[in-house]
Amino acid sequence: MADFLGSALRGTFFVLFGLWWSVRYPLRYLRRKGNAESQPSYGAQRVEAFEGAVKAFFALAGILVEQFVPAGPHLQLYSPEAHGWTDLTRWHYTTIYLFFLLSGIVDVVSHSPLKLPLGLDRLTLSVALLIEGLLFCFCDYSDAALDHHLHSLLAMAIFAGALCALLEVFLRDHIILEIFRTSSFLLQGSWFWQIGFVLSPPWGGPGWDQTDRSNFAFLTMCFCWHYAGALAVLAANSAASRWYVGERGAVLGMEPSSSLV
Repeated sequence: MADFLGSALRGTFFVLFGLWWSVRYPLRYLRRKGNAESQPSYGAQRVEAFEGAVKAFFALAGILVEQFVPAGPHLQLYSPEAHGWTDLTRWHYTTIYLFFLLSGIVDVVSHSPLKLPLGLDRLTLSVALLIEGLLFCFCDYSDAALDHHLHSLLAMAIFAGALCALLEVFLRDHIILEIFRTSSFLLQGSWFWQIGFVLSPPWGGPGWDQTDRSNFAFLTMCFCWHYAGALAVLAANSAASRWYVGERGAVLGMEPSSSLV
């Protein structure tokens, strides 16, 4: 959906994953640091599989919403009556969801008895993000220059996450890469919300002036503020994770071992 609700739903998906990772990865790093010999547990593999299932569920729901809302194309790509393509914007979002659905399925299967090659889950996530960025870069914005600018900024966050996920194919469980990928997801999620408020305000009325150059300058600065907010969330959750691990270790009277995360 190319309206506020659609932007909000997409943003919520990325924010939720970013928030979850901002707690999970620091906790796992601190616990493994406390026990240098710890190895990924069966519980950790179940968490990875659960993440994949949630990702696949959201992606499938996105496909169904984009295609089967009353104004949707209902799986019709070309209209013989109109002699043209049918609602390519919704088809673009459907394609994005399709690759995230594939990524979620690979996440689940990678931690099943099939034992797919290590790193394939990160590779499919990287591909899904690359497809998302590609479609936003080459979308038809017509004369909507501000719309184009907003999505160009979004593409920066998308490609940063894609590069990070690609590096994780070869550098598995690298805390710096995981944190950077998390920050890119938080940024992407909050920026989707920003796009919704700018282009389709929930209170109705027209969006921001597409020709006012000051809007371009402000929103570019605002994009930096969004990233600062993402870093602040990461710092706060990392500090809370350190406190939690320290308190738990003090209560147990020993170094905490690896857990489900």
